[in-house]
Amino acid sequence: MKMIRNGILAFACCAIFFLTNTATAQIAKSPNMKKKILFVVTSHDKKGSTGEPTGYYLSEVSHPWKIFKDAGYEMDFVSPKGGESPVDGFDLTDQVNAEFWNDRVYHTKITQAKKPSEINPADYVAIHYAGGHGAMWDFPENKELATVATKIYEQGGIVSAVCHGPAGIINIRLNNGRYLIEGKKVNGFSDDEERAVKLDQVVPFLLEEKLKERGGIYEKSGVWQEHVVVDQRLVTGQNPQSAKAVGEAVLTLLSK
Repeated sequence: MKMIRNGILAFACCAIFFLTNTATAQIAKSPNMKKKILFVVTSHDKKGSTGEPTGYYLSEVSHPWKIFKDAGYEMDFVSPKGGESPVDGFDLTDQVNAEFWNDRVYHTKITQAKKPSEINPADYVAIHYAGGHGAMWDFPENKELATVATKIYEQGGIVSAVCHGPAGIINIRLNNGRYLIEGKKVNGFSDDEERAVKLDQVVPFLLEEKLKERGGIYEKSGVWQEHVVVDQRLVTGQNPQSAKAVGEAVLTLLSK
């Protein structure tokens, strides 16, 4: 009788061990356990020789952030220099801007942005380049950020950018030597919009022209009209009005 009880006890212990480990494995493989999304913001604070302040455009961070946060994603921030970045478009009457700015966790993250050298691309399923005129000066030639984006893309991740954010993707080359945007539909702040804000003679280059030079198939709508382009795992938006839709398009790709 004692041997039977011991056998039953041993079997029960084995069953508990098996079920516990199976559940743990299922949790580890759960599709609800999402990796992170990396936001890139500028460190540049002046519009060329004008002396006028600039930086990252707040709504081009906050509106995609809201989409990703509500979907359960965690986000990190990186900038060319790291630390606190200058802010443009600082409008807290925009409820999403206010929600982002008053979120203690993310306020700390964006005011203490990581340096590119501190980023492990394997941690991220997507990288998002926020706009703001500052991006035109310090995004294009930053090879460390380009390397991070290349690795995220080539491990199956998504690259997105909005407004002047595509300045960060014009020089990204894949391992086959081709530009990321070559032969792909792409979008970004239009030359018409740059002329409308009277900065076409101030910025170091016109973004629409440069995207075309790199082999991108540029699409656009009228000035200040929402326009988002998706081509494979590249998502680009034309202006601040497109920021939320960029986030939604990225989320749709992630859900697949």
